[in-house]
Amino acid sequence: MKWRIPLAIGALGAATVVVSRRLDASELGQSWAGRNARLARMGAKVGGTYASTAARKTFASADRREELNREREFKTAQQVADELGQMKGALMKLGQMASYLDDGLPEPMRMALAQLQSNAPPMSTDLAISTVEAELGKPISELFVEFDPEPIAAASIGQVHRAIIKDPKSGQERAVAVKVQYPGVDQAIVSDLKNADLLGVLLQQGFNGLDPTEMVDEIKIRLAEEVDYELEARNQQKFAEYYAGHPYFRIPAVVPEFSTRRVLTSELVEGFGWAELLTRPQAERDHAGEVIFRFVFRSLYRMGAFNGDPHPGNYLFHDDGTVTFLDFGLVKHFTHDELDTFASMVEAAAVKHDAAEFRRIVEEAGMLRPGAPVDTDEVGEYFSLFYDTVANDAEMTWTREYANKIVRHTFDRDSPISQYATVPRAFVFIQRINLGLYALLGELNATGNYRRIASELWPFVDAGPDSPIGEAETAWLARR
Repeated sequence: MKWRIPLAIGALGAATVVVSRRLDASELGQSWAGRNARLARMGAKVGGTYASTAARKTFASADRREELNREREFKTAQQVADELGQMKGALMKLGQMASYLDDGLPEPMRMALAQLQSNAPPMSTDLAISTVEAELGKPISELFVEFDPEPIAAASIGQVHRAIIKDPKSGQERAVAVKVQYPGVDQAIVSDLKNADLLGVLLQQGFNGLDPTEMVDEIKIRLAEEVDYELEARNQQKFAEYYAGHPYFRIPAVVPEFSTRRVLTSELVEGFGWAELLTRPQAERDHAGEVIFRFVFRSLYRMGAFNGDPHPGNYLFHDDGTVTFLDFGLVKHFTHDELDTFASMVEAAAVKHDAAEFRRIVEEAGMLRPGAPVDTDEVGEYFSLFYDTVANDAEMTWTREYANKIVRHTFDRDSPISQYATVPRAFVFIQRINLGLYALLGELNATGNYRRIASELWPFVDAGPDSPIGEAETAWLARR
């Protein structure tokens, strides 16, 4: 059975257009040794490319050497992207995350990695259907009124199919998105996590001196959780319940009767994606940027949680100004103490501009070695870059240049202060959220008074609304 709807659908992070080649069970469930062998082959290819280029550069002119460097970058990037795109699991996910993290990555590497967002081979139709049937315990014809065997999206962990169900509660027909996990991907992730330092290799191509250990370790934990669709369903439902009736945030409702550890069914949502948003008038991009910013920091400060994978594929946009937020597989829940620390850092740096207080907080939080031989004002100046966009009560525009500057600053290990700085696990995740958000807002060139917007969301200020979106949120809060 098959049905088609001419609309843009999103149902998982890094959602991708479907390509013709399909992966069967033997390719999806590779052994650890097999996946290690693929990594070894990739390393050999990359090493061979570097060696060949070095030999040719020996007798090349300066201009020709630059050309050879560019050729080598493109070839290396393509080799990495091709290999990760076939592997599925954690390594492809890490590659996707790196691909939109920063324009500061070498352009060939960034462009090749971006293919991981648009060319993920789906599993075969028979394999997808057999997985759904095994998980839900009935033939596909009994489970669904209609089920489209052609996936609408394929990514690192699973793929999505349109379907129509008879709602167990209302008895009415209902359009849904069925996310199916690739068989064996959980074992693949266990194998991949032993090699997850590849993310650091990718980032080090753009940032000399980066030690990505803490970031990779925290991502390992979240990726291990992501294959549990029951956990994802609970997270998604919590967000849906918290934001019920919100004027601008939409969270697709989960259908628990059609969901298991490896199948996640939720309402089907129509809308347009990131690429189309970038073609819309600037006023629409400004609006979308403010909505995404509010979702990030209201979720963080008021709900104590957030999806740690800010990604263009995780949003669907609508002509009424609402935004649908997708994919809750990478959710981090913060403790009250962690949230208090985040808030106190922002207050000291962006509101009070108190370098001594800020230093006390970051030392207590474990971000800076107590008593480090560095000037306190320089400590405040070093960290202040992260708060530039909310430090002043004035309209500002997010730019890609600012986002890139933040990424480079984050990964800069040459500063004297960075020699004494550490990244506690909770801050790794916060930084991941910030870097992804800054990159998105910079791509939108979103403009607004973000100090006033943030003041509504900061619990230590709790200011009144200063924009139409804020006024609508205030009315929603009064009704809750």
